[in-house]
Amino acid sequence: MTSLGDDIAAPEPPEGYAPSQGRGGFSTLNGPYFHRLSGDPDVAEQCFFAQKRHANGLGLVHGGMLSAFMDGVLAGAVWRGSGKTGLTIHLSIDFLHMARVGEWVMGEARLTRATRDVAFAEGRAYVGGRDVVRCSGVFKLMNRER
Repeated sequence: MTSLGDDIAAPEPPEGYAPSQGRGGFSTLNGPYFHRLSGDPDVAEQCFFAQKRHANGLGLVHGGMLSAFMDGVLAGAVWRGSGKTGLTIHLSIDFLHMARVGEWVMGEARLTRATRDVAFAEGRAYVGGRDVVRCSGVFKLMNRER
């Protein structure tokens, strides 16, 4: 059985990224996550360093980890673009390539449309020059504003 103590030392995050805080227990346990504020208010950029605890038995980042990560990246784009918290109604993910332990997994997402009650976002996770996943989501907008 692999323990959490088997994680490898993470290097400093990529330039311009800072630790994310206040994301709740689930994300705190799965992180740490880092974010970067872009000049575009509809874009969210986040990343994490893939550890052994994020991997399946083959040493590849688990699809569930990538899904949870991208759900948060898309929700971040919804929050940045609409000013409201979004709860996931629908999440669609296409797995394109593998991410491995010891790699920085980068995520970016953009708010594509928002109504009064619902928002739509699209994004991708990538490692180096290769896309790992592409995804889209639909979010119920909550009345909690910034």
